[in-house]
Amino acid sequence: MTKSFVKKIQENNIKISLNESMSKHTSFKVGGNADIFIVIDSIEQLQYVLKEAKTTKLPIYVIGNGTNILVKDKGIRGIVLKLDLNSIDIKENDDEVLVNVESGVKLGTLAQKLLQNSITGFEFASCIPGTIGGAIRMNAGAHGNEMKDIVTKTTYIDLDGNIHTIDNKEHQFEYRNSIFSKKQYIILATQLKLYKGNRNQIKLEMDKNLKFRKEKQPIEYPNAGSTFKRGNDFITAQLIDKCGLKGYTIGDAQVSDKHAGFIINRGNATAKDILDLIEYTKEVVFKNTGKIIELEIEVLGE
Repeated sequence: MTKSFVKKIQENNIKISLNESMSKHTSFKVGGNADIFIVIDSIEQLQYVLKEAKTTKLPIYVIGNGTNILVKDKGIRGIVLKLDLNSIDIKENDDEVLVNVESGVKLGTLAQKLLQNSITGFEFASCIPGTIGGAIRMNAGAHGNEMKDIVTKTTYIDLDGNIHTIDNKEHQFEYRNSIFSKKQYIILATQLKLYKGNRNQIKLEMDKNLKFRKEKQPIEYPNAGSTFKRGNDFITAQLIDKCGLKGYTIGDAQVSDKHAGFIINRGNATAKDILDLIEYTKEVVFKNTGKIIELEIEVLGE
């Protein structure tokens, strides 16, 4: 059944590889192989793959830029889909601007396009690594703003190949959460409501955010952004720091000594190193403060 599936995908000139190392597709630079790895270039391709995949009964995982996931060392059994959907369409109406953007577009790429067109309201996301799809899924945010503040509607496809569109409220946006975190829906595109602005001011804001990121976050090492969510009544990085864990290392995984909320790969970490360090950090924080800290990153595979 699986061989037949692979053959059909190959015959339709869809990019497919077997036993693909996930370390090449994640910002942590760790992880074992995915059994089947497919790059999707169009919605029609995606519909075809989903239709054929139903016959295999293999699990399906969707990734964007791999910046918020940790793949375990034994890899992923089943099908990994990487969405390479990259169109941006800008419609201006007086001061208001509606931007339709496909899920594979990187946030930094979109931010630069909006800057060129003097469109404001997206500066907060300009330095967040990852794609629009991932940002919607986890309601990404920075500098006091989140995706929920600018999204008007999102179009997605279910695993049966049916396409749906939902409005802002139907996203069920919460802190680092949305309906897409809870259901196996694949985001195709979203519409953002932004505004005409002053290009120089937009650039100043983006430069300020980039400076903040370079100074405060360990971007010189492979990582997956903030490893842990913020607590309801505490800042997780501060708790980790107070527990004396900054710089603590297991294997080549380390609690960043620049920002305690980040676990980094110092070069040769395994996924097990990172997971062991996550568990150790959670245990020490709970023992010392009584607070339960939760993962912001998603762990995949086995």
